[in-house]
Amino acid sequence: MLELLGYIGALFIGIVLGITGGGGSILTVPILVFILNYNPIIATAYSLFIVGTTSGFGTIQNLKKGLVVPKTAIQFAIPSVIGVYLTRKFIVPRIPETIFYFGSIQLSKATFLMLIFAIVMFMAAYSMLKTKQESDVVDFKTKSLSVVIIQLFFVGILIGLIGAGGGFLIIPALLKFAKLPMKKAIGTSLLIITINSLIGFTGDVQNMEIDWAFLISFTTFSVIGIFIGLYIQHYINDKHLKKIFGFFVLIMSFLILFKELLS
Repeated sequence: MLELLGYIGALFIGIVLGITGGGGSILTVPILVFILNYNPIIATAYSLFIVGTTSGFGTIQNLKKGLVVPKTAIQFAIPSVIGVYLTRKFIVPRIPETIFYFGSIQLSKATFLMLIFAIVMFMAAYSMLKTKQESDVVDFKTKSLSVVIIQLFFVGILIGLIGAGGGFLIIPALLKFAKLPMKKAIGTSLLIITINSLIGFTGDVQNMEIDWAFLISFTTFSVIGIFIGLYIQHYINDKHLKKIFGFFVLIMSFLILFKELLS
């Protein structure tokens, strides 16, 4: 039963990725950890492959529609992909299994990563729920290219730690700094997510054994979902969907925080 729920979740991940260009990836790790009982370190690695491959298929479809700007995608991907790869190859394996002890309380590596993930989920939910006026507070246009490159590098480190695509961080940058319209920002974001995730995953291939049978079957359902999402994107109001999904992610972030802090 739990396995069936996991694969339904994989389909949902793809659907949300196809509609919004991000957001769906934030569910991959919780599904792998809390439904399919994978260790968070393995889950974040698998998430990169699932999200990267799914986004890749979405990118191909958007390229056919002229909704991807490859030059902009590469410019944005280079600093972030360096951060992702270095994090998965060198930082994550070197995080100690126990971060610290405080009396009878200890913070494990797995709990530490899930707490970071919950905080990022909260940020993602806020990004989806904030009004247009609030989103204009951060203006990438006023920032120098070097500052944006540094920010993208740290976005890559964050993506590497939590195994999510980072679309909720990348799309605002594409809208503000690259001045892309929403549809092209979503399409270009999927290409950046593909590059970041798959190259980041190569760092894990060198550090752990991969269950390819499960990974490919789970990813297949997610890929089917992204085709569904790209199709229904034309018939729904993506702003309303983002609000609903934002509340869902917000609730999930509090549940994860509650569970991890209690554990």
